[in-house]
Formats: sequence, C-alpha cells, structure tokens
Amino acid sequence: MSARAPGGAVGSLVRRLRRETPRSTAQRVVRRLHARLGAAELDFPLLPGDVADSTRLAARAPAPRDDGRHTVGFLCTPPSRGSGGHTTMFRMVKALEERGHRCVVLLYDRHGGDAVEQAAVVRAGWPWVAAEVRSVDDGFADLDACVATGWPTAHVLASRAPDDVHLLYLVQDYEPFFFPRGSEHELAADTYRFGFTNVALGHMVQDRLRVELAVGSELIPFSVDTSVYHLHNVGARSGIVFYTKPDVARRGYRLAALALEEFHRRHPEQPIHTYGDEAAGLTVPVVRHDRMSPEDLNALYNRSVAGFAMSFTNISLVAEEMLASGCVPIVNDHPDARADLDNPRVAWSLPTPGALADTLCRVVEGWTAGTAVAAAGSVRRDGWEVPGTEFAAIVERVVRGQALELSGAPGSLTDRAPRDAPASTPAP
Repeated sequence: MSARAPGGAVGSLVRRLRRETPRSTAQRVVRRLHARLGAAELDFPLLPGDVADSTRLAARAPAPRDDGRHTVGFLCTPPSRGSGGHTTMFRMVKALEERGHRCVVLLYDRHGGDAVEQAAVVRAGWPWVAAEVRSVDDGFADLDACVATGWPTAHVLASRAPDDVHLLYLVQDYEPFFFPRGSEHELAADTYRFGFTNVALGHMVQDRLRVELAVGSELIPFSVDTSVYHLHNVGARSGIVFYTKPDVARRGYRLAALALEEFHRRHPEQPIHTYGDEAAGLTVPVVRHDRMSPEDLNALYNRSVAGFAMSFTNISLVAEEMLASGCVPIVNDHPDARADLDNPRVAWSLPTPGALADTLCRVVEGWTAGTAVAAAGSVRRDGWEVPGTEFAAIVERVVRGQALELSGAPGSLTDRAPRDAPASTPAP
C-alpha cells in the first residue's frame, strides 16, 4: 500500500519546501517578519517633524550679502564611498572653495548615526574637499546660504533653516520618478515648489520640472572627469562590465540580468565583470569586484569592450565615464536618457532582455581598436569645470540678491548652457 502525500495546509507547505532552495525559504521568512514588524517604516528618510509642505511655508526674503566671501552649506545624507550623487555635490563644493568661499557640509541622518564617523568617510572618499563636515543638528547660524541636495534634505532645509539664510536646491534627477504614484512621489515633487532657487543638472531635469510641475530652474550642464576616466588601452580587450544596483529600480538591474543570460549563451568566452551592490539572482558566472576606486574603474573599463549603464530617469554618470575609457555603454533608449548624452557612440537599445542582449552581442562582435578610440574621443573635456563655475556663479548671485532668469527666459543660463553635442559619427 503506497503512502499518501500529506494534504491540506501542511501538505502544501511540505511540497513548497521540497521545491524551494534554502535561500528562497529564508527570503520568504524574512519578508514575512519584515511585514509583521513594520520594518518598511525605516526606509522613510525623514523624521516626522522634518516633513515640510509648500502650502504652509511662509515667504522668505533674506537680506542680500555682498561681502565678497560667503559661507555656503550643503545639506546631504551621509555618503558611502563612491556615491555618484555625492561626488557631483562635492565638485560643486570644490568650485565654490576655489572662488574663495567657505563651505560646510551638513549631514542629516534620521537614524542618528555617528557624525564623526560619517565625517571620516567624507575625508577618506573625497580628500580634495576642504569643507567643514558636521551634523545638521549643529544648526545653520554661520551660513549665508544652504543647498539642498535631494528631496529629503529639501524638506529638512525648509523645516529648519532660519529666515536669513538663502536657500538653493541642486537637483540631480527628477526624484518623484524614484517612486510609484503615492506618498513619497508627491512628497518628492512638492520640494520643487518650496521656493528655493532650483539648479537643474542637465536638460532632462529642467524639462521635467517645467513639464510636470510648471516650475522654473537654472541649468548647469553635465560633464565627465577625464582626469580620471581616460583611454590608455588601444590594444586587445575582452568582456563586459555590469554596474549592479538591484534595489534601485531606475538602474534596470532585472532587465540587464535577463539580457546577460542570453549574452552568455551566445558568448561564453566573454568574462562578465560586476561591481556595485551584491548581484543577487544572477545565473551567469561573473568576476565580482568590491570597493573599486575611480582609478580602479578606469582600469577595468580600459580592459572591457562594453558595459551596462542603464538609467530610466536622468542619465547615469557611468555612461560617459565608460565612453571616456573607450568602453561602449549599453543604454536604454529614451528621450530622457538622450537629453544630456545624445552621443552616437553610445549603444542605444530598446529596453527588453532580447534587444539588450542583441545590442551587447553586436558591440562585442563588431569591436575594433578604432571603436575604443572613437568612443573616448566623443566625450566633453571640461572636467566639470564649466558646471562648477556656473553653479558657483548662481550661488553668488542668489546671496548678493541679484535677479536670476529662470528656464526658457531670453538670455538665461538655460540659453547659454552648452549641450556639448559630440561630432556626428556612426554608432559602434
């Protein structure tokens, strides 16, 4: 007589456990505990008292200051080494310091981390920045102006800054797109209505502010640090690079991971290098790189034929850094992505697994030494000097009370900002 399979709820559980891997079982348990304990609340980046509301903010009119040397704060979350958004912010800090201004980095951590340890990370990761680093809890008393650097810090600045401080907002992406339609989406969108001087990094951000919210902004252009990212290998290359951010939806991790399965079947001889966060769920063999410095990345790009630089909001800085090193970036084709990198040396692709795999195979199969040279030759060469200079000039004009002309107005910075269109050359 054969034994009967267990029935009911217990039987269903037994059958599921037989099918699942230990990893997936552990993930299921952790997910249930996460939901039961309400751990998702920890992901909200603001303390309740720091949430601002554009309909409740009083008009501000800080007095102009024209003493030549200003003290400018930059309010940010604690950075981790290699953070691209923080690096761009620190480039703006450096530009102000080079013009004789004093800068202060104010760290906001809603979880109450150690500000001394966080300041040490800044010193180690960006040693060329001279700015004082302190907690935002130490206040704004000595500042002429302060710059928000993301939607959570814009709320903190609106809630806490005294009335005599000039407020600006360095907008590196249209951050409502980071979230589905809901609370965080609207809280992010509202920050652009706080009345700060919005400074958009690139045309995509400026256009979205205008089209989505009818909000104006000043513009500074994108750039690439060619002192770090540059071509030094015009010989043989192999393999591709994958910047892995599984928990950042706008980086297209799942699409790229699926594309790599087909690519590896078609080109098993090509090594796949990963860096970034832990590449969970990848089914292809990879060479994992941890804690890479910019110089390490430049060396990796110079050994590689191509790399994924996906972005579904503002274009990733990774794309042009790869180009500068002669590595062809594979980027999802969309007007938002092309707005600030309309470069024919980018391998633009329809964002489906099959199309991405086809594009990657086409680049690898057609690569020559001339491909790397042409890619590196297509990038802009100002090394962030132009964006930094324009940002510093905007801050000076705001603090001195000089009128700014917002996006689209004749003679505005928008009209003067170069788009740095590369030479018209065929795609690789």
